Formats: sequence, C-alpha cells, structure tokens
Amino acid sequence: MSNNFIDVSIVSPVFNEEEVIRDFYNKVSEVLDAAKVNYEIVFVDDGSRDRSFELLKAIHNAAPQRITVVKFARNFGHQIAITAGIRKAKGKSVVVMDCDLQDPPEVILGFIEKWNEGHDVVYGVRTQRKGETFFKKFTAKLFYKFMGAASNTDVLENVGDFYLLDRKVVDVLNQMDERHRFIRGMVAWVGFKRTAVEYVRQARKAGKTKYSLWKMVKFSFDAATSFSFVPLRIISVVGFVISMCAFLGIIVAIYWKMMSAPHWGWASLMAVILFIGGVQMLAIGVIGEYLARIGDDVRHRPLFTVKEILD
Repeated sequence: MSNNFIDVSIVSPVFNEEEVIRDFYNKVSEVLDAAKVNYEIVFVDDGSRDRSFELLKAIHNAAPQRITVVKFARNFGHQIAITAGIRKAKGKSVVVMDCDLQDPPEVILGFIEKWNEGHDVVYGVRTQRKGETFFKKFTAKLFYKFMGAASNTDVLENVGDFYLLDRKVVDVLNQMDERHRFIRGMVAWVGFKRTAVEYVRQARKAGKTKYSLWKMVKFSFDAATSFSFVPLRIISVVGFVISMCAFLGIIVAIYWKMMSAPHWGWASLMAVILFIGGVQMLAIGVIGEYLARIGDDVRHRPLFTVKEILD
C-alpha cells in the first residue's frame, strides 16, 4: 500500500501479550474498517518470551498489506518499542496505544476527528482508571504533579501512551536520539497545536501488567532526569542548609567551650556525621545518574537491535 494512502498508523508495543493480541487486532480492525479509515498497524515485539510473535506472524500472513511486525533481538523496554514503531510507521498520522485493550479503540475515531480539525497532537485523557489499585492511582497523580512543577514541559495529567501525532510531529521525534526516553515529555517538548479527548480507561481484558514497581520507579526517574534539573537543585539547597547548620553548630561549640560547659556526647556526634555522610552519598548518586545518562547518549549505540521484520 502506498504511503500516500495511509491516513493512520497504529503503533502498538507488545511484550508477552499472547492472551490479548488477537482480540486487540480484531477490535481495532473492526472499528477502523467500519469508519472506512485507511490504516496500518505496526506491532513491535519487545523480546516476548511467550507465543506473541507466532500470533503476530499469523496476523501478518492474513493481512500483509495492513500489518507490519518488528521483532527486537531482546527486550529493550516499552518506550524504545514505541520509538521503533514510530520510526517504522508510514501514515500521515500515528496513533500510539498498548495492545491490552485498556484504551478503547473507538477513541481513535475521536483522535482522527480532532486531527482533521487541524490539531497536530491529540492526547487521550483518562477520566476514570478502572481496574487499577489506589496505590497506582496515587503515585501516578504524584508523578504528574512533580513533572508539572519540576519541568519546563507541559505534561498533561492523566495522560498515558495513548495519543495521535501528525506526521510533522513524528518527523521531529525521529530526530531525537536520547536513550532514556520519556516520550510523553518529548511530545510535549516539541510543541505544535494540541488538544485532548477524554475517555474511560478499562481494566485489562486478560494477562497482567508488565510494569512492576521497580520499572515504574525507573521510568519516573528517567522522566525526571530527562526534563528537569530539580534533583540537582534540591541537592544544592540541602547542601546549603546543612552548611548553615554546621556553621551555627561551630558557633555553639565555641560558646560552650568558652563557658566550660560539658561537651556533647558520642551519640550526637555520630548522628551528625552519619546524616551528613548519607546526604553526600545521595548527592553523589543523583549526580552519577545524570552522568550515566550522558555517557549512554554520547556512545551513540543503536537504540535497539532488530531480529526480524515482517513488512
């Protein structure tokens, strides 16, 4: 199919989703075929260890003109998989969405409507998040509050990786090569005219989430260090406060010495030393994280390696 006739490319990362892949494909195809949308679906298999790739291969064989499958040589992560799909997409616009059917395919039609009205970025904003724990909702809210206050990018609250991008936005994103990626932040950073479509996020149809607590923490830290210097500034403020406290402590110690007052005990001295040592180690760790990310970027390694492409 010629690129000129593809209005929308659907990009969907896949990692161990054998239970929902077929349902996802059937539902997306049903919605877009009924609306007579010219589309393609780009699946990116992010190193799945189940039967995901076999199912994707069968889907591709049934509709090779509609389906592209990119299989990574190993697991590179959700954001890298989205990046690979965006780079492979050929449509005039690109819709990014997970294949777990938590984001209803019907919402894509709302995205397309807003795109046809002249918007370059259309976000899906969750009004409800069914099937998610209180802890996940609470931490997500904290994350968006922090990103809004700490960065110079306007990342909308309750927005996930479900959005439509015009081709000119995609072309800019494809020029950005940083390894530790927070694509929602990157989309916000590039600018362009944008709007939102509200929807209710559903519970998972099958399977379980692939985002463990550790992956969520790492993702949050990648987002913070990619678009904010606040962690470094916090260290500077804490260092200044501790220095002022130490200066006041010296004055108090000199006063006590002059007044021949009893000296403070070993416990208080060790508490101060351990506190300052802990702050120093924290500071070194945060600075090290920034330096490690710079090191990853300057090596200029490929973001991912591809084992097979079904096109």
